[in-house]
Amino acid sequence: VQLQASGGGLVQTGGSLRLSCTAYERTFNMWSLGWFRQAPGKEREFVAAIAWSGGSTYYSDSVKGRFTISRDNAKYTGNLQMNSLKPADSAVYYCAASNWLSAQGIAQTRTMDYWGKGTQVTVSS
Repeated sequence: VQLQASGGGLVQTGGSLRLSCTAYERTFNMWSLGWFRQAPGKEREFVAAIAWSGGSTYYSDSVKGRFTISRDNAKYTGNLQMNSLKPADSAVYYCAASNWLSAQGIAQTRTMDYWGKGTQVTVSS
């Protein structure tokens, strides 16, 4: 399984970026998806998760109200819209998928079946 994350880049404080995660797999619409991030010298942390149907989402407190996770199963794609970006949001962002966890389960356990390579997000002050 290959998860491909894209959309990272350099943006100023207060700006926006939209990350995408694509996997052309027949079972894509059965996976819950999660976004995680890791800044230099820090542990990987949970950012957001969405259920297979898109009907349930979870966010970390640090991004709630600024980030929106969504998915389009017909396009085998999950998205993370990031608004009002702050320098503290700078990190490598990873998308991941789970065959069996709910979105809430991803937020609680972070144990994913598939991981994509990260995409760098840098927010300048």
